[in-house]
Amino acid sequence: MDHPGGARAVARCDALGVSPYSDAPDMLFRAWMTPAFGATQGRVAEWMAEAGMTVRIDGATNLIGRYDATTPDAPALLIGSHIDSVRDAGRYDGPLGVMLGIECVAALHRSGRRMPFAIEVIAFGDEEGSRFPSAMLTSRALVGDVTAEALAVRDANGVSAAEALAAFSAGDVYTARRDPGSVFAYLEAHIEQGPALDIEGLAVGIVTGIASQLRYRVVIEGMAGHAGTTSMALRRDALAAAAEIVLAVEQAGQNGPADLVATVGRMIVAPNATNVIPGRVGFSIDIRALDGAVRDEAARAIRDAIGRIGAARGMGVTIERTNDLPASLCDPVLVEAMAEAARAEGQPDRRLASGAGHDAMILARLCPTAMLFIACAGGISHNRAEQVAVGDVEIALRVMLRFIEALGFIETPEHRGIGAASDA
Repeated sequence: MDHPGGARAVARCDALGVSPYSDAPDMLFRAWMTPAFGATQGRVAEWMAEAGMTVRIDGATNLIGRYDATTPDAPALLIGSHIDSVRDAGRYDGPLGVMLGIECVAALHRSGRRMPFAIEVIAFGDEEGSRFPSAMLTSRALVGDVTAEALAVRDANGVSAAEALAAFSAGDVYTARRDPGSVFAYLEAHIEQGPALDIEGLAVGIVTGIASQLRYRVVIEGMAGHAGTTSMALRRDALAAAAEIVLAVEQAGQNGPADLVATVGRMIVAPNATNVIPGRVGFSIDIRALDGAVRDEAARAIRDAIGRIGAARGMGVTIERTNDLPASLCDPVLVEAMAEAARAEGQPDRRLASGAGHDAMILARLCPTAMLFIACAGGISHNRAEQVAVGDVEIALRVMLRFIEALGFIETPEHRGIGAASDA
């Protein structure tokens, strides 16, 4: 099972890290439905076709390559991840999972093999939420969780998601919804985005579940004024209030178990001038924990602190929840199949939970899910310093191919789709 595709997967991620596949000239930034996003879809579509797949784009802008089964209309195994990025991103968060899916199909196609189930490699467009104040809209479309309200969100230029979809000629977003009977499992390979595998010297790890998360958008309204003529006693400084709230968010995260994290990651200050007291500040809050009750208690403490600080400082406060994702457990049968595939490749059975959100947590509403983590240097992610070792990616590809091979032999009542495929 000597497959050079792991090295090619890394090289392709590198190729997508520069213009015209980035919206910024000096960094990687690929937002949903931008020129760079469209260019990336076009290139990835070419690679899908070269691997032997038929290619289409659904109404939610998801790029899908299909490799048919040995029998018509067999349910599909979805393999995928996302191709959008955060600002000043690394090259492997998301695209590596798509490239590995393509390499799995390419390996089967080279050997002239078809599985008893179809394989669909899917490149989601909006996992990061970098353009609109909501995330995973494109995977949510597959499970029928896109509403008119969700599409009304606007980007920094005032363009709504619905307007952007129309301009992108995406078609009807609601047609992207998948019939549960058409899909029997979802597999996502992803860099770990944490240091555990790298510290332990391991190439891959089997994901057991994904932490729940809440996101809020907060606006603090004070009063702008001259920085030189307004005395300290008379100020209503929105940034000073926001700074106090940021410390309260940090404290709430520190007050819980080790897997509880709370982050203010984005802040916009207005009028943002050297000699003007800030009158308005908007910022994000991201709260995550494996236990949803722990997450919710931290969120309550943070909301209470915002209200208390805002009142004490005479601020207007708006808190809007923009994302609410429950914890998502990977399917136990598929976890065991992935562990067996790893052991067959000489890898330890290392299992770990994901603190980061992934499209897999959405797809769990549609079908059983599995995830494979790949070590990244120092655990660095969402950063241009993000790195993977080609040898580790090669191992991940071999594990994925063994996992795919094993799927035809899994037959349990709760995995009727897989069992049906094996009988085909």
